Amino acid sequence: MVSQSAVIDDVRSQMGRDGKRAAQKTVLDARQRLTSSSGTRADYDFELMRDYAQSRLDAALPIAAIVAILSIVASFWVPVVFASLWAGMVILSLLIVVLMAQRFRNTEQAKFSAAQWTTSFVVAETIYGLSWSLLALFTLVADPGSLTPVMFAMVLVSVAANAVATHTLPLATVMSTLPVTVTVSGNLIMLGGTLNYTLAAVAICGEIFFVYLARQMHSTELETISHQSEKDALISELEEARQMSEEARRHAEQANIAKSQFLATMSHELRTPLNAIIGFSEVLKSELLGPHQVPQYKEYAGDIHASGQHLLNLINELLDLSRIEAGKYELNEEVVSLVDIAEDCRRMMELRAKAKGIDLVFNVGNNLPRLWGDERAIRQVVLNLLSNAIKFTPQHGKVTLVVTRSADGGQMVSVKDNGPGIPEDEIATVLSSFGQGSLAQKTAEQGAGLGLPIVQKIMELHQGRFDLFSKLRFGTEVIATFPRARVMDALAPVVEKKNRLEIYSQAG
Repeated sequence: MVSQSAVIDDVRSQMGRDGKRAAQKTVLDARQRLTSSSGTRADYDFELMRDYAQSRLDAALPIAAIVAILSIVASFWVPVVFASLWAGMVILSLLIVVLMAQRFRNTEQAKFSAAQWTTSFVVAETIYGLSWSLLALFTLVADPGSLTPVMFAMVLVSVAANAVATHTLPLATVMSTLPVTVTVSGNLIMLGGTLNYTLAAVAICGEIFFVYLARQMHSTELETISHQSEKDALISELEEARQMSEEARRHAEQANIAKSQFLATMSHELRTPLNAIIGFSEVLKSELLGPHQVPQYKEYAGDIHASGQHLLNLINELLDLSRIEAGKYELNEEVVSLVDIAEDCRRMMELRAKAKGIDLVFNVGNNLPRLWGDERAIRQVVLNLLSNAIKFTPQHGKVTLVVTRSADGGQMVSVKDNGPGIPEDEIATVLSSFGQGSLAQKTAEQGAGLGLPIVQKIMELHQGRFDLFSKLRFGTEVIATFPRARVMDALAPVVEKKNRLEIYSQAG
């Protein structure tokens, strides 16, 4: 039995392990935040930059196509040479960003430096943004009055495209969109006029809106990565817990096997001297070598014989249970009659029932076929059930033994008594090894609490089922059910094929 101090020590050690794990997690989070360039976590920075690099690579061709289209549109107002020169510079700076993104994708996470890569990307995006800002120079080679709406439209397109492509790196969003917005808006303001002022204001508002939108997308992406990280951590903890559980289960199984082997060995060692004690006490009790000079000696010899017999029965139960748990209990199966076995057990227990004034009733179903099973094991099942019923039924009570068919076509043994019953919360205890209910403890009934667990194990070996139904002050009913596959009329007949020589001889 585990002591309370041992349980408290286990709880404290578990709390200590949990506290240590929580402290390690806190230190790791703090370290990640200290090495991060954005104040979140270094591994989050890596995920965000990886998404940024992938987005830049995916959007490279569409943005290059947009630049080419804008240069073609601008060539209607600007000389083709200037429009082509501007498009070439923008695409060249975009190529620098793409090459840097490709280089980042080939970098291992272990060698990742958030500050270094953030600086590199921001510098590249600044060059890219300055190349877009050269739009403002178009007013030097074309008529500003007709060109300003086109420049405004080109600014909005560039800001929207770059804000979406760089949303996972907010500083890169600002540096890729702000230069063109500032230069073109400033140019529009310098040109003057209500229309130009309005276009400049809308361009600035568009810059603010798209930067804000990129920030929101960044927050959403960061939250997604955070949830994914928490899920991965939870999966890792669950896997670790599963492995610990498997390891504990293996240790428990090994300990259980060792216990069963120990019990089996000790049971064999104890049965030899016990048989001698029982034998010699029976000789003394029977006075085979002559009468005793003191009458109490015969009474003492009877007590020794009864105690030895009880101890031997207990050891036999321990041996059976340990053999079953160790997987060494083998069934000696043959064709048996469940009715005959039950009748023999009833006769064996009848004297004990009469001694307590208990009415032992035996009911049998009609035309019950034979079973395929271990006669000794089935006999032990019926004896254990009858013994428990008689033991806990008060004087002048009633115990009913029924052998009949089950609902699924099998056969069942039912033992019902009108005793005090078992509380519902104690049924699991009664069915466990060495478990005893409060009634057995109050009445100090003999037994180790192995009868019903052995019945359960034997029924499992027969692929059967064991059920216990009880209610306080109404009695208890236990049912052992054998499957239909073990009933002889459910088995397929064995057909022996004759060889050709016998067939020809019979035909002749």
